Amino acid sequence: MLIVKLRRVTVAGLVAAGVAAVTLMIGLVTNAASNQQRWPGWLSLVQRYPWQSFLLLAVVAVVLAALLPGLTDPGQVGMRIADDEPTPSVGAAAVLRTLPRDVAGFTNRRDEIEQILNDASHDQLIVPVRTIDGMAGVGKTAFAIHVGHLLAPKFPDGQLFLNLNGHTPGRGPVGPAEALASLLLADGVAPQKIPNSDDQWAMTEARAAMWRTRVADRRMLLILDNAATYAQVEQLLPGAAGSLVLVTSRRRLAAPDATSLQMSALSATDAAALFMRLAGRSRLSKESVGELVAVCGYLPLAVALLAARLRHHPSWTVENLKDRLLSTQHRLVEMQAGERAVAAAFDLSYQDLPVERQRFFRRLSRFPGLDVDEEAAAALASVSWAVARAELEALYGDHLLDETEHGRYRFHDLVRDYGRSLGEDGQDGTMSIKNLAGHYLETIGAANTYISRGSTTTTARFDSLATASAWLDAERANVLACVEECVRREQHALVVGLAAAMAPYLRQAGPWDQAAELHRTAVVAARRTGDRKAEADALANLGMVSRLMARYRAAVETLNESLAIYLALGDLDGQALGPVWSCDHGGVEAGRSAAPCW
Repeated sequence: MLIVKLRRVTVAGLVAAGVAAVTLMIGLVTNAASNQQRWPGWLSLVQRYPWQSFLLLAVVAVVLAALLPGLTDPGQVGMRIADDEPTPSVGAAAVLRTLPRDVAGFTNRRDEIEQILNDASHDQLIVPVRTIDGMAGVGKTAFAIHVGHLLAPKFPDGQLFLNLNGHTPGRGPVGPAEALASLLLADGVAPQKIPNSDDQWAMTEARAAMWRTRVADRRMLLILDNAATYAQVEQLLPGAAGSLVLVTSRRRLAAPDATSLQMSALSATDAAALFMRLAGRSRLSKESVGELVAVCGYLPLAVALLAARLRHHPSWTVENLKDRLLSTQHRLVEMQAGERAVAAAFDLSYQDLPVERQRFFRRLSRFPGLDVDEEAAAALASVSWAVARAELEALYGDHLLDETEHGRYRFHDLVRDYGRSLGEDGQDGTMSIKNLAGHYLETIGAANTYISRGSTTTTARFDSLATASAWLDAERANVLACVEECVRREQHALVVGLAAAMAPYLRQAGPWDQAAELHRTAVVAARRTGDRKAEADALANLGMVSRLMARYRAAVETLNESLAIYLALGDLDGQALGPVWSCDHGGVEAGRSAAPCW
C-alpha cells in the first residue's frame, strides 16, 4: 500500500510540473515574440531561440506522457481496463488442476470409491456434496485425492484442492472469507478485484456471490480437505448443478444436504497388502505380516509408518519389528517415521477438546472391557449419566469413539493406547476402576433379584427377567475384564465381590469353565485379604460349578473345604447354604451324610 501511494504522489507531481512547464512555455514564446522584456540567465536562451525551445519542450512532454503509465500501479491500470471492458466469459477461464499427486501404494477401498463414482455419474438438480469422515490416520485425504484423479476426466473445467487446516499443527482453521479468497485467486481473479470490507459478514457474502457466479456454468471437482465444521465449507459450495464437492474431516459434520461416507480401518487382507507394497521387500512371511498389522489395528497411517521403519532398516525382519511393538509399554512409540507419527495425529484431535472432555476421554480410556455403555462410562468418569451421554456423543462426533450399537461405544485399539499414555495411572486410575466395579456390583445385584430367586417384582433397574438377562449377557465380558483389572490393581475385596455377584448368572448361562476360573481367582483374593468367610463362599461357588461340569470328586473336596471353614467360623447360614453334597456320578460316598443331590 505504501508503494502505491508513493507512485500516486509521484504521478501527481509530474502532472503539476507538466502544467507549469506548459504555462512557462506559453509565456516565454509570447515574450520572445513581443521582444518587450528580457529574461535573465539561461531563460534568455529560450527567449533567443523560442521555436527551438518549444520543440524541445514538446518532446519532453511526449516522453513524460509515455513514462507516466509505467509509474502508475499496474493493477490499477488493469482495473480501469477491466471496468471499461465487458467481463470475460467464464468459458475463457483457465482450467485449474490443483490436485496433489496420487498416493503411492493406495490399496482397495473399492466399495467407497464406487459410492463417489455414482455421485459423479448421475445428473443432479443440486451440487452433490459428499463428506468423508473418519478417525485420524484412517486415510481420508489419500482417498479423496485418489478419487479426484479418477474423476478428473468427468470434470474438464477444473479440479481444485483446498486444505482448510481444521487439524493442522500450529495453524488455525481457515475462515470462509479467507478460503473464498484463495479459490478466487486460484481461478484467476486479480487481488484488487476480490471484495474487501470491514464488515466480515458482508465481505464473505460478496466473495461467495462472486465465486458462485464464476463457476455457475462449469463442471468442476472441489475437494475441501481437513474441515473442522460444516460452517467452514458451506459458503464455498457452488450454487449451480454440474460440479461435485468432496469434504474430508475428522468430525462427523452436520451437513443437511450432504451424503456421509465414514472411513474405517482397512481389512486384514488390505492392511497386509499395503504393508508389503510399502515395505519394499520381495520376500515377507504373510503370517508374520498379518500378525504385525493386527497389532496396529489395521490403521493405514500406522501400517505405512511401520512399513517405512522396516524399509529404512534393511537388517530388520518383520519379526524384529513385531517384537519391538509387543515389548514396548506403548506401541505408539514405534509407530513413527521422521516427523510423522500416529500419536501426533491423535494429539491434534485431543488438543481440540475442551478441558473437561479431555479428562473424560482419559478416564474412559481406562475402561478394561471392549465396549462401554453410558452408565458404565458415567461411573468410570465420576460424572452424571446425562453428562456421560453428552460426552460420549461428542467423542463419537470427533471420531475418537465408534458406536457399536445404540448407547454402546468402543475405542480403536490405538486410540485407547493413546488415551492411556496421556498421564500417570495412579490413584485417579484406581479410583475410576473402583467406581466402575461399584457400578457393576450394584447393577448385578439388581439383576440377581430375578436370576437367583425368579422374582416377578419390578426393580428400579430392571422390569423383567428378560431385561436383566439381556444386560448380563451384554456386560459379562466387561465384568470379567473388570475383575482382571481389579486383580492387577490388587483390589482383592472387589474381586471377591464381583465373583460372588456373577455366580448365579454364570451357573445358569455358563460357560462353566469360565465360571470356575473366576471363582478360583476369588479364592486367591479372599486368602490375600484374610477374609475367611469370603474364602468359604468362593470355595462353595467353585464346588457347585465343578459339580455342574461333572467334576464330582473335585466338587466334593472343594465343598468339604468350604464347610470346614464355615464350621470353624460357626457360620450357621454358610453351613445351611453350602452343605456337603457328596454326589459322585449319581451315588453317595460311603461314610457321608446323604444330602440330596442338586
